[in-house]
Amino acid sequence: MAAPSPGPHEVLAPSPEAGCKAITSRSGRRGLLWRLRDKQLRLGLFEISPGHELHRLTCMMQAGLWAATQVSMDHPPRGLPTEDDFSEVLTQVHKGFELGTLAGPAFAWLRHSLGLAEEDYQAALGPGGPYLQFLSTSKSNASFFLSHDQRFFLKTQRRREVRELLAHLPRYLQHLQRHPHSLLARLLGVHSLRVARGKKKYFIIMQSVFYPAGRIAERYDIKGCEVSRWVEPAPEGSPLVLVLKDLNFQGKTIDLGPQRSWLRQMELDTAFLRDLNLLDYSLLMASQHLQEDERGPGSSLVFRTARSVQGVQSLDEPGAQNLRLLPDGPNALHILDGPEQRYFLGLVDLATVYGLRKRLEYLWKALRYPNRAFSTVSPALYARRLCQWVEEHTE
Repeated sequence: MAAPSPGPHEVLAPSPEAGCKAITSRSGRRGLLWRLRDKQLRLGLFEISPGHELHRLTCMMQAGLWAATQVSMDHPPRGLPTEDDFSEVLTQVHKGFELGTLAGPAFAWLRHSLGLAEEDYQAALGPGGPYLQFLSTSKSNASFFLSHDQRFFLKTQRRREVRELLAHLPRYLQHLQRHPHSLLARLLGVHSLRVARGKKKYFIIMQSVFYPAGRIAERYDIKGCEVSRWVEPAPEGSPLVLVLKDLNFQGKTIDLGPQRSWLRQMELDTAFLRDLNLLDYSLLMASQHLQEDERGPGSSLVFRTARSVQGVQSLDEPGAQNLRLLPDGPNALHILDGPEQRYFLGLVDLATVYGLRKRLEYLWKALRYPNRAFSTVSPALYARRLCQWVEEHTE
């Protein structure tokens, strides 16, 4: 696999007609006002507007992704990805920055296989509206963004994490083909961004597990352990969007009713991650109450909503139904209906390898937290423990 660095494909990128005009950073008066406001919004979801410290970065990301997606629109995939597709690096040069697209043809094929129209993907990630910043409860130094319509999730990654994702990409695509109902997050793109001659930043794009988010009541990040797995809930009536953790879920259950057989897919996916020697991934989970017309016989397998994967606006249009966990229907939206609740489920953070660094971390945590469950354990134990957590909390 080629390392994520500028490859032989380097082109001058076209600019979107409606780009972010405020690429240059703004400081002084507006920067001070933003920092004061930012203290009030340390957790939540809000627009990255002019004056925000990340506005310039996200404008470059939007302009770069618009041009990168145009390439895949002009050269659509014509078959299964080849070895060259997995190692391709396309660098597009923009005014003031350059954006790299890693394994672009392979990801374009995956998006196509999910029924995701490139025009919709480009419109959601391009300069049509500001990104939303999600300030998570994660301990990593990563930045998290959502597209303006909340359909796509963007996260900055370390270089070594990007290497691991690309190294596993062929097997990841094979797994999704073999298991169309997989809970693995749908990774849609990997990119690098460099301003002038500065250091490269890497980021990934994936389908948001929590979409459509309008009626979601609670969100959780589950690792199947207890150390550092509590988040102080927001005050009642607060507009803050918090992702809670394992200990916050105590005393609660996932009620799937006749669809409890979904647990088998969890076993298949965690076994796949175990074989890749991965750990520290999370099961993202959210729930919302089903409305009256969403309940009843058969409704748990089919629900009606505007499709994020096709951009269908009218529920009366052909194909406006998403089949959930049916033998021939891909589970691209991570949604499963129980008798009373709709659940949003997805396995994310699939790039942490159990190498020397993590083995040493395990030894240190074993001394610090004797007889307590912490996240840094062997991939086999990690997979088994997370499956056990789901088994114990599902009816």
